[in-house]
Amino acid sequence: MNVEQIEKLVEIIEKSSLTEFSYKDDEVKITMSKLDHAPVIAGGVPMTAAPMVGAAVSTAVSVEEAAEEAEDEAVLITSPIVGTFYAAPAPDAAPFVKVGDHVKNGQTVCILEAMKLMNEIQSEFDCEIEAVLVSNEQKVEYGQPLFRVKKL
Repeated sequence: MNVEQIEKLVEIIEKSSLTEFSYKDDEVKITMSKLDHAPVIAGGVPMTAAPMVGAAVSTAVSVEEAAEEAEDEAVLITSPIVGTFYAAPAPDAAPFVKVGDHVKNGQTVCILEAMKLMNEIQSEFDCEIEAVLVSNEQKVEYGQPLFRVKKL
């Protein structure tokens, strides 16, 4: 990924309502966050290519280092569609998951309503819920982080 591609990506993220974005392939890892303060240095790489205030861009030195880093970092469960987030199957019911819960692959973590259709969102791996990043009945965008989890 070259600097022009990164700048274009930063522009897209800056114009969206996303507050955090991550991208990773075999050679490159990019994490961007919108913050209320000055630019941050992440992974020892200064913020020279990203005009978005508070964005953090880092490039992994090697595949092995990137793999070790990914194991230590939290993973996000993101919204696959635009819709309304529901933490529970009914207003008076307990939420599907809460912080600290261990979730199995295929277990429902929330419902997203889109065009009057209720879509059950399921975990794609075994994990532990570290944080719920949206509130009940909040409108969410495609790709917006819903949960921060730790793979088990």
